[in-house]
Amino acid sequence: MIPRLLEQYRKEIVPEMMKKFSLKNPMAVPKIEKIVVNMGVGEAIADVKIIEKAIEELGQITGQKPIMRRSKKAIANFKIKQNQPIGCKVTLRKAMMYEFMDRLISVAMPRIRDFRGVPPNSFDKGGNYTLGLTEQSIFAEIDFDKVTRVQGMDITFVIKNSKTKEQSQELLKLFGLPFKKDKE
Repeated sequence: MIPRLLEQYRKEIVPEMMKKFSLKNPMAVPKIEKIVVNMGVGEAIADVKIIEKAIEELGQITGQKPIMRRSKKAIANFKIKQNQPIGCKVTLRKAMMYEFMDRLISVAMPRIRDFRGVPPNSFDKGGNYTLGLTEQSIFAEIDFDKVTRVQGMDITFVIKNSKTKEQSQELLKLFGLPFKKDKE
């Protein structure tokens, strides 16, 4: 079964982007290559159960088993030892990526309190977009009663073939990602 957003990309977004940016080849249209969901768990230094719970919750949210991230070097000011677990991440591609993006845009984001849109200035030089969420409980997969502590996460949309920030922003807008309006 083809994900809804992938079908929308092929039928509506590609022709719209070709027209708007006057691209001649559909292969030149920017495309989301992967989505990386990252959870930094600094409190895991004191208790390993915290990172295990974060891994479990991130697995429920994304539908894929996260990998544990460990510190590369010791940092005395943060009481971090080398090779200590400090976070977890998941890299989503193809169908899983489109399914997660669909749930994020149509289910999770409307559940954020006082949501006005995502910031339009979080693009890097390569046209990739990073979005920070403050709590995992906005996702329907998480049982709010079983949440022991509120955990934030970073979601990075890695965009391929994007020449400018404007192309990346237009691609995400056409997928339905709501950007904040500039104050006038």
